[in-house]
Amino acid sequence: MFFSLIIPVFNRPDELRELLDSLSHQDGKKDFEVIIVEDGSSLSSEAVVEEYNVKLNISYHFKENSGPGDTRNFGMRKATGDYFIIFDSDCIIPPNYLSEVTKALQNQYADCFGGPDQAMESFSNVQKAINFAMTSFLTTGGIRGGSESINKFQPRSFNMGLSRKAFEMSGGFGNIHPGEDPDLSIRLWNLGFETRLFSAAYVYHKRRINWAKFSVQVNKFGKARPILNGWYPKYSKLIFFFPSLFIIGFFGALVLALFGQSLFFKLYLGYFVLLLCVSGFQHKSISIGFLSVIAVWKQFFGYGIGFIESTIRINLLKQEPQDAFPELFFGK
Repeated sequence: MFFSLIIPVFNRPDELRELLDSLSHQDGKKDFEVIIVEDGSSLSSEAVVEEYNVKLNISYHFKENSGPGDTRNFGMRKATGDYFIIFDSDCIIPPNYLSEVTKALQNQYADCFGGPDQAMESFSNVQKAINFAMTSFLTTGGIRGGSESINKFQPRSFNMGLSRKAFEMSGGFGNIHPGEDPDLSIRLWNLGFETRLFSAAYVYHKRRINWAKFSVQVNKFGKARPILNGWYPKYSKLIFFFPSLFIIGFFGALVLALFGQSLFFKLYLGYFVLLLCVSGFQHKSISIGFLSVIAVWKQFFGYGIGFIESTIRINLLKQEPQDAFPELFFGK
C-alpha cells in the first residue's frame, strides 16, 4: 500500500523541519510520499522542504489561505497514493508509525482511522500539562484517542488516515473549523464507511500554544459541538455536555459552600487533587501535576462556556451557525 502523507502548514517552517526529520527516520519500507501544502503563509516553508528533497519523496504546494480543512483536501487531490495520512505540522512521528498503520490495516482494514497522541520527554511542562488534559482518562481525553470509550470513534485530523475511495465519496473536509474532523467522520458513517482507532499508531503532538491560545482553542471546540449536534442529532452523546455540566456544578457547589453546605465543593477539590496526583506521578513532577490542574480547568471552562453559548444561540435563538460564529467557518 502506497501512503500519501498530507501536511498543511501555516507560518510554521521550524516545526515542519522537526516533523520532516522524524519522517526521514521511518523504519521498514518507505512506501510513502509527503505533500506539503502552504496555506497562504507569510513565513514560507519551501526552503525547509528543499532540505529534504533527497531524504524524502516530497512535494511543495502554495495556495491562498482557506483554512486547514480545505488545505488538506487540496493536498489529497494532489496525492498519488491510495491511502492518505494527515498530520498537523506540530507533530513528531515515531519511527515505527507507518509499520504500525500497515499492520493494523492488514489485520482489519478501515477506510478511516485515527491515532492517539503522546508527549515527548523534551516537551515543556506546559505542553505536557496540556497533553494530559487532552488525553487523560480523567478528563474527556478518552474520546480523542486515548481509548475506545465510545461506540463510534471520531478520528482527529492531527493524526488521521483516509482511503482515496472514502475521500472521493465524501468530498473530504468541510469548511467548519474546529469540528471538521468529527463532521467528516459522521458523513463517512452515513456513507457506510467504518472508522477505527489504531492505538499503536501514536504521534507526539507538541501543541505550541500558551494558556491564552489554549483557552481560545477549547472554547471554539465547545462552540462547534452544538452545531454538529444540530447537523447530526443521531450522534449527539451525553459526554459532549459534560464540561458544561461540570462548570455549572462547580459554581453551584461554590455557592452552597458559602452557605455552609460544603460536601459538593469538597468533591470538586478531591477531583482536582486526584488530577494533581495522577499527572504528578505520571510525569514524576509535582509542578506538572499543578499545571495539569490548570490545564483541565481551562479545558472544561473554555469548552463548557463555548458549548453553553452555542447552545443558546443555535438551539434557543435559532441563529444560523455561520451568522452566530463566523470565526468557525472558512470560505472556499
